[in-house]
Amino acid sequence: MSDAETLFERIIAGEIPSDKVYEDATTYAFRDIAPQARVHVLVVPKKRYRNLAELAAGDPQLLADMALAAREVAVAEGISESGYRVVFNTDGDAGQTVFHVHAHVLGGEQLGHFGR
Repeated sequence: MSDAETLFERIIAGEIPSDKVYEDATTYAFRDIAPQARVHVLVVPKKRYRNLAELAAGDPQLLADMALAAREVAVAEGISESGYRVVFNTDGDAGQTVFHVHAHVLGGEQLGHFGR
């Protein structure tokens, strides 16, 4: 992995502004700048892993922390009862553009199917 900071590390550090929705000791969540649903929040671990596979192998507890943070985001955004989607894009073919694992929390409206 490159030693260069990722965009998300700079956001977590406060170097780049974000619209924070939730933060705890291990995760930081903020609104996506190009939302794909009425609610679209990114949940990012404060410790960098490239993608979901690397995170799951390297720190399963942090993966669980991300799932709990996604739930907290859904509650805060008022979508926990109506339903929400949590999506991890892993590498280029899936559309991952920032190689610091992150979960998309989407909801607030009826979501369509995904994939082709």
